[in-house]
Amino acid sequence: MLPSLDVLRLPTTRVLLTTETFTSRVLPPVACYFVTAFLVLLPRTQPVRIALWPITAILALRAATSLDMCMGQPKLAFFNIDLQLSMVCIAARTFEWTVQTKPFLRAARSSTDAPKRNIMLDTVDLACNLRGCGWDWSQGLYIPPETHSTSSRLAFATSALVSGLKHLFLCGAIHSAVQSFSPDTFGSVDGGTIFDDSLPPHLRYLRSSIIATICAFGIHSVLQAGYELTVVMCVLLFRQHPEQCPPSFDSPWRATSLREFWSRRWHQWFRRIFIFLGGKPFSLLFGRIGGVIGTFLASGFFHHLALLAIDPSSEMWRMLLPFGMMGSGVVIERAVAGNKTGGWVGWVWTMCWLVLWGNVMVDGWARAGMLGGSSVLDSATPVRQPIERLVRTFDEYLHTR
Repeated sequence: MLPSLDVLRLPTTRVLLTTETFTSRVLPPVACYFVTAFLVLLPRTQPVRIALWPITAILALRAATSLDMCMGQPKLAFFNIDLQLSMVCIAARTFEWTVQTKPFLRAARSSTDAPKRNIMLDTVDLACNLRGCGWDWSQGLYIPPETHSTSSRLAFATSALVSGLKHLFLCGAIHSAVQSFSPDTFGSVDGGTIFDDSLPPHLRYLRSSIIATICAFGIHSVLQAGYELTVVMCVLLFRQHPEQCPPSFDSPWRATSLREFWSRRWHQWFRRIFIFLGGKPFSLLFGRIGGVIGTFLASGFFHHLALLAIDPSSEMWRMLLPFGMMGSGVVIERAVAGNKTGGWVGWVWTMCWLVLWGNVMVDGWARAGMLGGSSVLDSATPVRQPIERLVRTFDEYLHTR
């Protein structure tokens, strides 16, 4: 009995990634995750889910805090971020599935799906479908219009592959540009602020705003690349229909309101988690405005957990403040203009608010050393050296003004 409880014991140190540690630390919470996804599709299984969730949560916490995915290389710390956020998602989603009283229903299926329900396929789809496309619990979810050819699986996969590779290139180029602003501080794993005190205020915040904006495009590129390359595998290897893999982004830079940016144009992968953990509890306490603020605060806490994977001393307010102000901006926007925000005035308002609080957000990431990570994309980017020279020349120009 006692040896079987060792798997639930929380670790005090991280161990390097090996086949053995992956099997013993990552697979158990993943197995519990799929079991819970299976159970929530069946009636009268809530007592079992209630008994299983504490075990799932402990196993997820154990995996997130005990395994060193970067194998001792600080520049690969983003692997620890991926692990930590994956385990947070497992704990959060299974908690929602645990309190669910009625079975989830898959409301829409692709034209190539079997006409009858296949609970095993539905289990896999529920577990992998963060947005809930085609499920009864995703009401209000916005699905961006398709941008790839859907004439055939091959045409769709080819278009997605080209787009994914393009965004990989952009990600590498942007990452090199960001690090070139300050290779010895926030461009390294030691971290540092994006606010240069040696510059006068107007140039200091111009520089930090440029860095924050470039980072936003970098995040868009890396997430877009990862999603589209995953889509290629799903369509070609697992024979999913293109309509099961809708776009994640809808040109965020075209948003003419904060509400449009966050609810339609930016990705909605964690929308359900943020609403469940923050929006619903806060709405019960403070009404609709509380629901909006709570959703963004949950997002801020989620991003803070990501930073803890690489910098345990990271301060929570550096994520809660900017994300909370995003929610406040949505509330202010609705109070002032209702649903009529738009046009060039709406675009200027939206971009100014995003850049203002994006400075604080990116500075939090920079201080934790997140911008100093490395990947094969950096050295493989053919324009890396010209980009570095261009950025350093621009930075020297700012410091001579």
